[in-house]
Amino acid sequence: RPSVSSRPFRGPSPAGPTTPDAPIETSTAATSTSGGSPRSNALVTRVVDGDTVEVDFRGRSPTVRLIGIDTPESVAPGEPVQCYAAQASSYTTKRLEGERVRLQFDVERVDPYGRTLAYVWLGSELFNETLVRDGYAFVTTYPPNVRYVDRFRAAQREARRRMLDMERLR
Repeated sequence: RPSVSSRPFRGPSPAGPTTPDAPIETSTAATSTSGGSPRSNALVTRVVDGDTVEVDFRGRSPTVRLIGIDTPESVAPGEPVQCYAAQASSYTTKRLEGERVRLQFDVERVDPYGRTLAYVWLGSELFNETLVRDGYAFVTTYPPNVRYVDRFRAAQREARRRMLDMERLR
């Protein structure tokens, strides 16, 4: 089974032509590959769903799609809410809404729907990874944005192992 998703990009269809946000210039601190720096550069103002948030970032309000993961859809136009979508969205809301975070970017900055692509750090915690480890998201990688794919895969293996252990206890 390939570790990188071979399915086409999945997400809400734009409601018409969109103009992607202009690329956001970042400082070295915001794009450091070491990760984990507790310095924040954004405030989460709203959670759209489990893997998408709106932030206040340098006087702008971009919609940010978390890189490398996918949660069940809860807001796709014309689509039913998927199983566990509400739980994933609620978890992200409880953890991120109103919190200062650090956005870290990879190779591509904007997705086909005009959303800013970023890894979201909550202090020293890579929140994208947390969603996978806690079972709210699956690894879904679209090259060239693969900086943390190995961490995400390890988190997914851990989540599956915990689920199997829980099943054995039933």
